[in-house]
Amino acid sequence: MPDAYVISWVRESHLSAEILESVRELNHRFLDIVALQPRHWSTSGPDPSAAVSAQVAPLSAAQKAAAAGCPYALFDLRFGDDCYWQKRLQTADHWEVADASPVDSRTLDFVRLALFFAWHAASTTRLAGQLLLGMHELTATAFRGATIDRLPSLAATEAVNLTARWNGCAAYWQALTGAATLPNLAHLRRIQLYGLQLTAAARLT
Repeated sequence: MPDAYVISWVRESHLSAEILESVRELNHRFLDIVALQPRHWSTSGPDPSAAVSAQVAPLSAAQKAAAAGCPYALFDLRFGDDCYWQKRLQTADHWEVADASPVDSRTLDFVRLALFFAWHAASTTRLAGQLLLGMHELTATAFRGATIDRLPSLAATEAVNLTARWNGCAAYWQALTGAATLPNLAHLRRIQLYGLQLTAAARLT
């Protein structure tokens, strides 16, 4: 059952318990991928997500489930880059499979789900894409304007962009994974609220 913190987030953000549960499920799937596949996720230079992988890998299933219970996504697909997504959603039909970087099937399946969720969130609740996924307002508008038929072709090309959210903020991930190992739910929720502060700060820049 959602605890008092989650209930308050639902009330204040007008997000349903169902959509927050979907976020938690996606987060848990993502953390499983991070823990099992500490691979390169970027196309150039050292990837900070490797450090996230090292922190997530020691967590038990129950600890990953606890860490996943955030009222926002722990993964990112360049949702804050409005220019990128406006172009991609306009030209999705023109990309070929050969344009995509090879990724494992588990990651590809996750990205399909994440993109469908992004489209659904942006289409059904005005601020959901921005609050949950860190979308720019223009990105959310572009997703709302896309049809569901565009999503399958996007998954193969966008999977290479999957990364841990705030993967350059070591303090956040250290705090989150550390709190997930402790029997102190209130402390974990305080750390998870810090993610909301990071989301708000990003919207102000």
